[in-house]
Amino acid sequence: MELRHLEYFVAVAEERSFTAAAARLHVVQSAVSAGVKALERELGSRLLDRTPRRVDLTDAGATLLPRAQATLDAARDARDAVEEVRGGLRGTVRVGTMTSVGLLDVPGVLGEFHRRHPGVLLRLSAAPSGSMGLVDALVERRLDLAFVSLPGHPPPGVQLTELARTPMVLVVPVDHPLADRNRVPITDLADLDFIDSPVGYGNRSVADRAFEEAGVRRRVSIEITDVATAPAYIRHGLGIALLPRFAVGEDDAVVALRVAGADLDWPMSLATPGDRTPSRATAALLDLVLATLREPHDLNPSRDLSDDSEPGAPSREP
Repeated sequence: MELRHLEYFVAVAEERSFTAAAARLHVVQSAVSAGVKALERELGSRLLDRTPRRVDLTDAGATLLPRAQATLDAARDARDAVEEVRGGLRGTVRVGTMTSVGLLDVPGVLGEFHRRHPGVLLRLSAAPSGSMGLVDALVERRLDLAFVSLPGHPPPGVQLTELARTPMVLVVPVDHPLADRNRVPITDLADLDFIDSPVGYGNRSVADRAFEEAGVRRRVSIEITDVATAPAYIRHGLGIALLPRFAVGEDDAVVALRVAGADLDWPMSLATPGDRTPSRATAALLDLVLATLREPHDLNPSRDLSDDSEPGAPSREP
């Protein structure tokens, strides 16, 4: 049984697509298809049900998958051990990230990692379904780690290391009736038109939970996948928004206000699998992220809205 064939099978099983598996492995699709067929012949059983729309595991395939994953993990550990003796670090680290992070210079951290370990390939991707999509990819072994925002308890099979948190603020146009108020009770926000991320995004979860706990109805009229674009929608009078502190930016056409009577802390965490040991390359990246956070100048710390010296957060005096 060839490891290469197992790798092809696992990639197809995790991606549910021969095309996506081939792209992930950087090989032609015909090679993946031939490798899986060779594995099926060797085992004497069909492992995958192929349909025009997707690929599903057969009972035999579902039985093989965790064992194939464990075999590939063991082979990876063996390669890591040899590389350690040779003094190098090799492999691939698949990193998931949110479209807007702000609290951590992710490109800077990854750039520093690349300079230290040029033999490691970094693959960075963002999930269109937000933090929950990243967690799903982590659980399904399509990612090795992910920067996420998940308020509350972590999902099964996932470990969260909180990196930072920042208050979410109410952002309204300068001519909005609420704009001259320093602090707005959450009860005053009932049935207003909100701009927010789709369900599954961390900031949406924080806002939905706060309104539910306060017993206040909220109407989301516009959904966006990048909170950095929200001020533009607000500026043009299309709604108001609850945004992480870093997403407000410098815009004289909007005002950032505090919301009273609600827990609106937006957390940023590093998500890792709870059911498998990371590769040496992944562990090295984890160590670098945590070391970066121990250096105060590398992190934009969250501060209270009342601190007028905080950069990038326009507000008006009451």
